[in-house]
Amino acid sequence: MGDAVHIAKSVELGSRDAVELNDDRDAQSVHPSVDHAEISLVRHGQTDWNIDRRIQGQLDVKLNEVGRQQTHAVADRLSKEREISAIYSSDLKRAIETAEVIAATCGVREVIKDPDLREQNPGKLQGLSSKEAARLYPQIYEAYRSISCDQEIPDGGESKDQVYQRCTSCLQNIGLKHKGERVVVVTHGTVHTSIYRQARPNEGPAPKVQNGSISILHLFSRDDWVIKSWGDHSHLNQTEEKL
Repeated sequence: MGDAVHIAKSVELGSRDAVELNDDRDAQSVHPSVDHAEISLVRHGQTDWNIDRRIQGQLDVKLNEVGRQQTHAVADRLSKEREISAIYSSDLKRAIETAEVIAATCGVREVIKDPDLREQNPGKLQGLSSKEAARLYPQIYEAYRSISCDQEIPDGGESKDQVYQRCTSCLQNIGLKHKGERVVVVTHGTVHTSIYRQARPNEGPAPKVQNGSISILHLFSRDDWVIKSWGDHSHLNQTEEKL
């Protein structure tokens, strides 16, 4: 991470509101200018495994009914905003389902799938509940739950640093390719955490984002990122009562 990262001020996170973050350079701007790309970062819709608190990892799990409702709410909101130039997505089913509804609603022809936007690979823990993981593979689960970003996960899992490297590099390339444009990126919870870490390296853990939330980033260069809002789920009012 370079020293040019712009750190913006945040306000308290409410139950339905985004964390709002503003940068003096473009706080008054409505649309992206040619010096940066605007990225709408979307967490995929809800799955049954989210409800059951199972470790999904890189297994393909489809959206549930609430997740499909969330996805349509996200798509409806994005369709009423500035034109979308491109949509990128993790290549896992729950993200692709979300991205394809957004594309159809917003009139974007193609969803560009990228495995670098996948969720963290937790190795043998995939598909297990937290209780099952702790009982069956206590050492692996302890590594998975570690706050140390460089903690390796035995038997084929990824550390948080490995997730960070692949997903931030992917987003950097997207930002450089789409300066002056607005794009949508559909991905997962751990990827959101990595992106927050890149944009705000001097702060603590990222505020958690719920399924179907939208965060807005402005990418000026490889190391110059500004978060404009984080975890906005105000468009999900009609689906939240079912969460």
